[in-house]
Amino acid sequence: MIEEGHWRKQLRIDAVPVLLASGDEAIAYFTRRDLLNESVEPIRFVWELPAPQKMLRKQLADGSWKYPGRKTEVYPEYHHSLLETFKQFRILVQRYEFIREHSATLKAAEYLFSCQTGEGDIRGMIGNQYATYYTGAILALLIKAGYEDDPRTEKGIQWLLSMRQDDGGWVIPLITRNLDAETINRITSQYAEPLEPDRTKPFSHNWTNMVLQAFAAHPRYRVSKEAKLAGTLLKSRFFKPDVYPSYRDAGYWVRFAFWWSNLLMALDSLSLIGFTREDADIRKALDWFIDNQEPDGLWKMSYKEEKGIKNGGKIEERLWLSLAICRIIKRYFK
Repeated sequence: MIEEGHWRKQLRIDAVPVLLASGDEAIAYFTRRDLLNESVEPIRFVWELPAPQKMLRKQLADGSWKYPGRKTEVYPEYHHSLLETFKQFRILVQRYEFIREHSATLKAAEYLFSCQTGEGDIRGMIGNQYATYYTGAILALLIKAGYEDDPRTEKGIQWLLSMRQDDGGWVIPLITRNLDAETINRITSQYAEPLEPDRTKPFSHNWTNMVLQAFAAHPRYRVSKEAKLAGTLLKSRFFKPDVYPSYRDAGYWVRFAFWWSNLLMALDSLSLIGFTREDADIRKALDWFIDNQEPDGLWKMSYKEEKGIKNGGKIEERLWLSLAICRIIKRYFK
């Protein structure tokens, strides 16, 4: 039997004291609960903290959030509110663990489901085009919030299964059609019939990674043969460039800002699907996190050479990222 706390010995620097001393009550709460296995207050303690409460004050009556930036003319009219609601809902569910027992979660979930089409996908992120990656990401949040048995979730999962490439992974359908930039801009900024994917084209690891979150979150679908196949495809691409131009650079594997596909997202899903640290690809990914821990005990928001993320990112974001990394390392080494 592996001793309690064995996972902490894998790290170059014990991150637990750093997280506990962060001054962030939510970070300390989850560190005590998830990393130290201590008894803590009910989750409503976290829900009542100032940070999530500030977010809730901006929620609109229909459950959505208003987009704060400068709007451009895009189709459909609800595009920006859908995008902003996804962004806020992601933080509430992933970071503060809001579930459907909270009224704000109920309202937000109903708004997101209102953007589901009769086919089952969440439509509106890229015009009227199929957005497999966003559908997967949004369904994953809804499942985590307690909607795994909702028939609308089932409909969405079945749609994702119907949209796989011949190899068993996923892409964004329109990028399989070799369209020029002008055409893509036109069909995503105004109404156009959704393009079906060329299923003979290979999967994209970026977009398969985002879709797979929904299967990993679901207690029944995470053990499906479809999830296992997609997971095997995904891990085979660790640290490699994507096959499609969008986010092709291999550096995106280790860019953890925002909600885009990355190595941590993949390890999270793959652990739930059943892959273990004995797998060579998994071990390689775990070793990367262990080897790239910073001297302060945390990790940077991006290890990809790019502008816009100075000094590794804001300390608050680095704390949340580091907590998530520690959770994953503990899960694989428990």
